[in-house]
Amino acid sequence: MSGGVEIPVRVAGVEDAAQGVKLFRLAARSGAPLPPFSAGAHVVVTIDAGGRRIRNPYSLVARAPDGSSYSIGVLRSPQSRGGSKHLHDHVSVGDELVITMPINLFALVRTGRKHLLVAGGVGATPIYAMAEEAKREGRNYEIHYAMRDEASAAFVDEMRRSHGDRLHVYRGALGERLAFDALLTGQPLGTHLYVCGPERLIDAALEAGRAAGWPKESLHAERFLAPGGGQPFRVRLARAGITTQVRADQSLLEAIEEAGVDAPYLCRGGACGQCEVGVLCHDGELAHADHYLTGEERAGGGKIMICVSRLKGRELTLDL
Repeated sequence: MSGGVEIPVRVAGVEDAAQGVKLFRLAARSGAPLPPFSAGAHVVVTIDAGGRRIRNPYSLVARAPDGSSYSIGVLRSPQSRGGSKHLHDHVSVGDELVITMPINLFALVRTGRKHLLVAGGVGATPIYAMAEEAKREGRNYEIHYAMRDEASAAFVDEMRRSHGDRLHVYRGALGERLAFDALLTGQPLGTHLYVCGPERLIDAALEAGRAAGWPKESLHAERFLAPGGGQPFRVRLARAGITTQVRADQSLLEAIEEAGVDAPYLCRGGACGQCEVGVLCHDGELAHADHYLTGEERAGGGKIMICVSRLKGRELTLDL
C-alpha cells in the first residue's frame, strides 16, 4: 500500500514567508473541511513538473480554524530536483495539486515535562506548529531558532509576537551560535528535545544530547532527505515480474511508481521505514542514504529504503 488516501486541493493563497520561502494555502477542491492534524505532521504533495511527477513531503504550518485550508512552507532549495523550484516559479492561486492525508512522525510527547523546540532554516515550519500547540495546551516549552539573519527566517516575527521571551534567536550573520552543550545541561528530568533543520544542526543537537546522557527516547529529529541522483541502473521487481530503468535524475521509488507498481511509502524522505524493501540480489554497491536502517542492516545488504537510496551498479532485484 502506498502513501494512503489522497486529497485533491486548490491553491487558495501564496505569500512570501522569508527570503526563498513561500507559504502556500491549500483548500480541498470539494469545499469540504480538511482533516485535523497534530503539530509536527506533514503531507506529501504531488507535483507535475516538466513532464516528471515528483512527490515531496512538506510540514504543515497550520489548519484554518474552520478547517477550510492547510498551510505549508516551501523553501526554494538550490539542490531542488524540480519540486520546490516548480512550486515557487510556476504554482499560483487557483492551481490544482494533490496531497496525502496528514502523517505525523514528529509529534510532541504528551508525557514530557518540558519541550525544547529547536529550528534551523525552513525547519521552523514544524517547530512553529509545535510551539503553537504547546502554548494552546499550557505546556512548558522553549523555542531556539538558528538562522543566517532575520530576513531569511520564516515565521520569526510571528513567533516573537506569539511566544515572547520563550523564543531565543541565534543569528549567524552576527556571530551568534546555539551552544547545545549549554542548552541541554541542567534541564529537568522528563525534558524532550525536538530539532528540525539542516543536517549539521540536527547532528550537533543529537550528539550533544547523547553526550549529556539524555535517553534516546527524549531526542527527536525530523529530516526529510531529497533523493540524490546518480548513474542510471535497472531494477527488477521479482514479484511483479517487471524490469524498468531508474534514470539518473529519478529516485528508485519514482521509477517503480512510473512502472505502475504501488510501492509503500509515508515520508519519502528516508526517515519513517515504511518504504523498506528486501534486496534479492545486485551486481554493485547499495548506496544507502536513509536515516532508518542500522549500520548492521546496511552491511547485511538485505534491505533498502527505496525513497532515497539507490544502486551503484547495473541491476538490482527487489522483493516487490
